[in-house]
Amino acid sequence: MIVRRNLVGLSRAQLAEEMVALGERPFRAKQLWHWIYCRGRRDFEQMTSLAKDFRKRLAETYVVELPDISQEHNSRDGTRKWLVKFSDGQEAESVYIPEEDRGAVCVSSQVGCTLTCTFCHTGTQKLVRNLTAAEILGQFMVACDSYNEWSSPKDGGRAISNLVMMGMGEPLFNYDNVATALRIIMDNEGIALSRRRITLSTSGVVPQIRRCGDELGVGLAVSLHAVTDDLRDVLVPINRKYPISELMSACRDYPGANNARRITFEYVMLKGINDSPADAKALAKLVNGTPAKFNLIPFNPWPGATYECSSSNVIRRFADILNDAGYSAPVRAPRGRDIMAACGQLKSSSEREDYSRIKTKT
Repeated sequence: MIVRRNLVGLSRAQLAEEMVALGERPFRAKQLWHWIYCRGRRDFEQMTSLAKDFRKRLAETYVVELPDISQEHNSRDGTRKWLVKFSDGQEAESVYIPEEDRGAVCVSSQVGCTLTCTFCHTGTQKLVRNLTAAEILGQFMVACDSYNEWSSPKDGGRAISNLVMMGMGEPLFNYDNVATALRIIMDNEGIALSRRRITLSTSGVVPQIRRCGDELGVGLAVSLHAVTDDLRDVLVPINRKYPISELMSACRDYPGANNARRITFEYVMLKGINDSPADAKALAKLVNGTPAKFNLIPFNPWPGATYECSSSNVIRRFADILNDAGYSAPVRAPRGRDIMAACGQLKSSSEREDYSRIKTKT
């Protein structure tokens, strides 16, 4: 049986090499790139600017394949979540989060996660494997299919205007595949999403932070969540390897960061844990000298979680202290809670169902 190679996820150079191997001239890669990433076509027969004989040979040798949708859930607030299945049967979740005049797709980089952040549902699922560039890119393309975003205007009038690498997994532990996928998404002759509309969130993989800025130039978000090493060691255990001082040094040196493109520090609000006025004041002091803004995240509950969300009054007071110190600190409105799609709630459905069966038996 002939295994046909998936063209999704190949770089421009790799696609050109495939065309040469097929006996075609390299310019064929540009034509295919347009059909796959600008027009969103997966059937070679629909690529009508290509000669019939060439389309036939493409179909015999290649596929344009995206992950399968195992489940789709739609929230009352317009959020949409997909559980996608890859060719080996593994699954991951991605989410579309609508705003009034735009929308973001939240994409996963791994099946499971190795970080074991104690407030995050994904952290309770052991790491299975990294996702390939095709699987990362495929999640975004599934969203484009769902909202018919192919060949859409490039003036900001898209339903899908932003991409956030904030799904399952740590993107900087899968940097090469993430970088390949993002370069394809940013390519001006395809999906053409500006790097200014892409944000990569890391828990603090310090050695890769500068590389990300140098090579990709996308926005950086840092899952901070604590102002002391003692607490962050518990909430975000990677802190034991890369403590706050090293993380903040990497953030101050992040290429391209300035007052126009500030680093976002994400901070989940945990009742009685990290939400005091003293914590807020220490947080403002911690980021001094770094182009910074904050994203305060009300804790989103999940089965078995030991934390509670801070009260609205406490969160408002926390935000006011940061505002008074000169920092933007909006409170993230929980989106998709009713379908377990909010920040910190993602987990492969099979894992969640296993938990539900255990809970039912006890």
